Amino acid sequence: MKILLAVDGSDYTNRMLSYLTTHKEWTNAGHAFTVFHAVLPVPHRAAAFAGPDIVHGYYEDDARVVLEPVRALLARNGIEARFEHRIGHPAEEIASFAQNGQFDLVMMGSRGHGTLTNLVLGSVATKVLAACTVPVLLVR
Repeated sequence: MKILLAVDGSDYTNRMLSYLTTHKEWTNAGHAFTVFHAVLPVPHRAAAFAGPDIVHGYYEDDARVVLEPVRALLARNGIEARFEHRIGHPAEEIASFAQNGQFDLVMMGSRGHGTLTNLVLGSVATKVLAACTVPVLLVR
């Protein structure tokens, strides 16, 4: 199975990774894992003011801060994975990457807001569920 692990560096991501690494049916079954992170783009005016080098550095630093702990955790648990990051709205990028990459499953952490809070605020997980044709496993 081709599995996309959507990560953002939050405690909810850590819970999802803990679930993954403690349930050997996921790690011993020969699945192919890709770890994916998306960051919101810097607003146009801020990017123009800061300049392309600073903006590019920001994106690279963000990816490093989020992905390196995941890389270390998976390595400690003997899990091989590809690592990808994109710039854009996280929910849209996750759904698009999962569908275009022909993944069998998206696994991600979720805060678990109630229905009313999701209705008012929305969440990345809710938006991924709405936009993605690939099955999504939410870990709370």
